[in-house]
Amino acid sequence: MNSNILKKTFLLLLFTFYAENISAQSKDVLWYKQPAEFFEESLVSGNGKMGATVFGGVNSEKIYLNDITLWSGEPVNANMNPEAYKNIPAIREALQNENYKLAEELNKKLQGKNSESYAPLATLEISNAEKGKATNYYRELDISKAVTKVSYELDGIKFTREYFVSAPDQIMAIKFTSSQKGALNFDINLRSLLKSNLEIRNNTMMMTGNAPIHENAGYNVQPKYLQIPERGTRFTTLLQVKNTEGKVSNNSSTLTVKNASEVIIYISVATSFNGFDKNPATEGLDDVTMAWQNLNNAVSKTFNKLEERHITDYQKFYNRVTLNLGKTTAPDLATDERLLRYADGKEDKNLEILYFNYGRYLLISSSRTLGVPANLQGLWNPHLSPPWSSNYTMNINLEENYWLAENTNLSEMHESLLSFIKNLSVTGKVTARTFYGVNEGWAAAHNSDIWAMTNPVGQFGKEDPMWACWPMAGAWLSTHIWEHYIFTQDKDYLKKEGYPLMKGAAQFCLNWLVTDKKGNLITSPSTSPENQYKLSDGFVGATLYGGTADLAMIRECFDKTIKASQILNTDAAFRTKLETALGKLHPYQIGKKGNLQEWYFDWEDNDPKHRHQSQLFGLFPGNHITPVKTPDLAEASKKTLEIKGDETTGWSKGWRINLWARLWDGNRAYKMFRELLRYVDPDGKKTATPRRGGGTYPNLFDAHPPFQIDGNFGGAAAVAEMLVQSDENEIRLLPALPDAWEEGSVKGLCARGGFEIEMNWSNKIPQKVIISSKKGGKTTLIFGDKKQDIVLKKGDKKEIIF
Repeated sequence: MNSNILKKTFLLLLFTFYAENISAQSKDVLWYKQPAEFFEESLVSGNGKMGATVFGGVNSEKIYLNDITLWSGEPVNANMNPEAYKNIPAIREALQNENYKLAEELNKKLQGKNSESYAPLATLEISNAEKGKATNYYRELDISKAVTKVSYELDGIKFTREYFVSAPDQIMAIKFTSSQKGALNFDINLRSLLKSNLEIRNNTMMMTGNAPIHENAGYNVQPKYLQIPERGTRFTTLLQVKNTEGKVSNNSSTLTVKNASEVIIYISVATSFNGFDKNPATEGLDDVTMAWQNLNNAVSKTFNKLEERHITDYQKFYNRVTLNLGKTTAPDLATDERLLRYADGKEDKNLEILYFNYGRYLLISSSRTLGVPANLQGLWNPHLSPPWSSNYTMNINLEENYWLAENTNLSEMHESLLSFIKNLSVTGKVTARTFYGVNEGWAAAHNSDIWAMTNPVGQFGKEDPMWACWPMAGAWLSTHIWEHYIFTQDKDYLKKEGYPLMKGAAQFCLNWLVTDKKGNLITSPSTSPENQYKLSDGFVGATLYGGTADLAMIRECFDKTIKASQILNTDAAFRTKLETALGKLHPYQIGKKGNLQEWYFDWEDNDPKHRHQSQLFGLFPGNHITPVKTPDLAEASKKTLEIKGDETTGWSKGWRINLWARLWDGNRAYKMFRELLRYVDPDGKKTATPRRGGGTYPNLFDAHPPFQIDGNFGGAAAVAEMLVQSDENEIRLLPALPDAWEEGSVKGLCARGGFEIEMNWSNKIPQKVIISSKKGGKTTLIFGDKKQDIVLKKGDKKEIIF
């Protein structure tokens, strides 16, 4: 081969490599040409307990710090309204008489306190001595490593920063470097919106303080700091500087670095939170000692060693799943520009993959603390009074956070929620008895917080029943226990922890049901989360009997509890009760518009396009409505979605994409997925033509708006749902594959029954499928009208060619 041919071959290979690896949009990196000005442009990281929000400023850097265990309040008094249940007969009587206005007013008597709030920990500010306009600015978050980087040039000197939050070492580490010796000069300040005290000595800042004690009387209310001794959660934030050359000095509020070439900042945080039922002041953990131990352990290691340990730990979760959606011709643009281009209808398959990967990144980063699941904002909150208290909203939002846990191979992250459910069952026993007059099992309502509050909220009668009065969270959450079992096949967990919780939720529902005029079992009183009906006389209300959503969740709860008891070969008599009740539940009704009725009667919706679609629970996340098993109900569900339309809030888009996927309409699911990724301006940004509504902020955070993380999680879960769907007996491949994804591959998605799937497809047809089993078992693999029975032993895998 002559030199010209060799040269051309080399250039062709180089061009191919460049095209595929450099110019193509990244699947793993968010990057920007400018610092963040708003929270919704920042880059976030976390280790499941500590969170950091990095702005990447040049003259001044700002980093919000959070600890997922720092909340207002203290253990809840579950017995706050001990005789509330005595109002139930009057409410039921009003409903029986069809006096909905009276029932609405009486329903307010079944209310307790509102939830506590997730609190911001601190803000780290780093002010550079050298001011000026930077050139060659670059900011990125590499979600394949969970590492953030910033670089820029100022007066011919290149400055770089690297940031990560480590799970194995429980610290945040930041490394500053300069291309010129001694060019690092900056001040460090640490502030908190909470009551706190700051001390500085020996290159170390120490901030200690307390979260407030207050009952959040309503959303967006400033906390009241009550001067009560031995109350509230303590917190400690430690920051230590390690420098190469130069000098570190301090005054009472600032650490100053001068003439350094490399600086490493270590941050350690801890709180006294010691469990939902322990007083954090008198029975709390020693936050000061814990923070110092983590700091001292980290400082003894090099930055490179800390980073290596962090990446190794993180990638054991992140690297389990890889997704490819085929060739892309999208140009290499910054992430915010990329979103804007995509919003104009342009193709960018790798942005779609990035969004999916980012959802998994966020769950790994925000859900690794037992008993403290990811909240409405994951764990990233800068506000003293965050939207909706950044609490656990359990009529959809908390559950949506965990839809991707099992099927995208992050089962360990699910444990934060599962252990929280166990906490809820404790307070929930009191709630069942005192608010609902049910002496068996446990109940939970619309909102909760770190203290596992389960009572219906509403400030003891001051709030609207349409959101405040709803007791079905236990039924919904119990299905997550089954999901964890059916994906992992962890029978030991099901026996020791899971089944007793499922049984308790089912016991409450069984005792809460009453018989209607037709002899069917219904709930009374009932509401459908946050929605209202409109009667022919003009009355608009929320309180009724036999709401479809209640009964859908009870169906799912009973069905899964029956299956769990069969697997464990236990509670035969109780199982029979559930089976009998299941057969007597008021059946689904199809309305005059062909829709699945939300209400017992075929009433009008006050808002026909309402963001909640709770009556479709049986389709998703439940699975007792399917196009095969219940075609009429599936068609009615489709009609319901068509009436509602596609324009809605971020989290609701996430839910609707999953619903369309379950209806096997890949193109409609994809249309909504594209709309979920529609660019939304940061909340505080003023523009001539503002882009608002549900969608995605520049940093890929979900826009409710404001920011709620549930849309990120729901959207990522939906991608997996479009590619693989499963139940206890079968696995469907590419059930909702859109035309836009006609070729691709995926590795690592999980299916119910303890299976894992690897496959590639072309022309929307699977070419090669590798199925492996974690515990051994059998399933039926389905693609279109093709079926193949699979039996595998533990650890075995099988290759199938379609």
